[in-house]
Amino acid sequence: MALATKADVRLHLLCIFFAVGSFVWGYNVGILSSVLVHPGFVKAMGGSLTPSRKGVITAIYYLGTWFVYSRLHSALALTWYAVRLSYVFVSHPASDVLGRRYAALVGIVTVAVGNAFESGATGPGAYAMMIVGRVISGIGVGMLSTSVPLYQSEVAPAGKRGKYVVLNHVGFVAGLAVGFWVGYGVTFWNATEYDEYVSWRVALAVIQVPCLIFGVGLPFLPETPRWLIEHGHYTEASKSLHWLREDSFAESQVDDELTRIQEDVEAHRGSGEATWLSLFTNRTLFERLWRASLLQFMAQMCDYLPTLFAELGLPTRVTLMAGGIESTLKIGMTVIEMMLIDRLGRRVTLTAGCVAMGLGMLVNGVLGQVYPDNTNSAADVVCIVFIFIYALGYSMGFGPAAWVYGSEIFPTSVRARGLNFSASAGAIGSIVVAQVWPVGIDTIGSNIYFFFMAVNFVCIPIIVLFYPETKGRPLEDMDLLFDRTIGRIVEDIDEHTEPVLPKIVGQLPES
Repeated sequence: MALATKADVRLHLLCIFFAVGSFVWGYNVGILSSVLVHPGFVKAMGGSLTPSRKGVITAIYYLGTWFVYSRLHSALALTWYAVRLSYVFVSHPASDVLGRRYAALVGIVTVAVGNAFESGATGPGAYAMMIVGRVISGIGVGMLSTSVPLYQSEVAPAGKRGKYVVLNHVGFVAGLAVGFWVGYGVTFWNATEYDEYVSWRVALAVIQVPCLIFGVGLPFLPETPRWLIEHGHYTEASKSLHWLREDSFAESQVDDELTRIQEDVEAHRGSGEATWLSLFTNRTLFERLWRASLLQFMAQMCDYLPTLFAELGLPTRVTLMAGGIESTLKIGMTVIEMMLIDRLGRRVTLTAGCVAMGLGMLVNGVLGQVYPDNTNSAADVVCIVFIFIYALGYSMGFGPAAWVYGSEIFPTSVRARGLNFSASAGAIGSIVVAQVWPVGIDTIGSNIYFFFMAVNFVCIPIIVLFYPETKGRPLEDMDLLFDRTIGRIVEDIDEHTEPVLPKIVGQLPES
């Protein structure tokens, strides 16, 4: 057999192209760090950008995802909720009704429109334009961030699914890195008043290029066979699956896979599960929902790196450069994760990442106690090194694996709903971190590192005890896996597909 079959090449190109959508998401996150402190931006916003206004601009991005908060943060909540609102009310209907491709297309167009508002914010209404743009962009990103891993998960063969879905995170960290580097470069573009006026706008508007490339290419790509079967397009589904598996599998194997997909879709359609309520009332679905939601929550609780460099007293330009270096290194680590996740499994990479992150926090906490207030430059360098180690741990653990796991454990009928709802749970973790970190730094100083060290270490037994291994298992086998996890069935599974069950379940008796 050839080293790279037609199917291998096609799947790599498809999933890399879809990672462009994740790149847009990452760039939107990375570039904001420099824009918020840019003199031209501050001037455009009225000459004074208070911390609360910065919070609104940052958070409003996420209003596109969920819904509530409190009052100082009412505007701030509008932000966070944009992305979370999109997850719950926009993204899943778009993915289910339009298909994974066209949901991504609507998402990328929405991001482009929001970005136009942000880049063009000027005059007395500049702040309002920026808020509107952030909300619109947040809604679009909410659609992109779930439709991309959904597509990658549904087109990939079981044995390589992790690798292809991790490309989603490769795209994200690549966008994050480019955002930091562009922001760093823009700090030098300030020779004249006009330079200050235009530079931050160009930095934001650059994202229109990948938006255009992604949007133009999407209609020419095949839809996922599972979505096509779910909507009764059996001939198109057969063509799509055979094209995606050409030369990698025998015709009979592809036909068997197609039959299994169809049988699974029909079984779930007959059970009446295709509703939001079923995620809570159906026990096996709820078992998956809380696991996927908790995984996203834990991922966000461990994702607070951008503020760590600032706490070391680094200047803005150096902080942006450090962020660029860190994000660039994360690309490499995430590529390594691509090679490991289908060999070692989701649980091993998640726990290894938690160990690395926990150690990073431990060292920062200890050195912060021994050398308070950045009094020792050598200690500061060691802290930065271990912040990088923390970041690399995140990139081989929660960063990609939370999306891999959430995109593969639900049946086709509720996969978009399940992934979007669990992704919205990540907002809670983000809100908690956004509140705990600054308050902790102000009140207990570097001891806050020990709190987050504990968070990372506590995640390890949770993963080991409650998360069954999914590597190498077809999407259509997830019902069997979770039925076994909660002890509803006792029959054997073929040896080559035997799942790694949580430790609290143990070996079920043979029938």
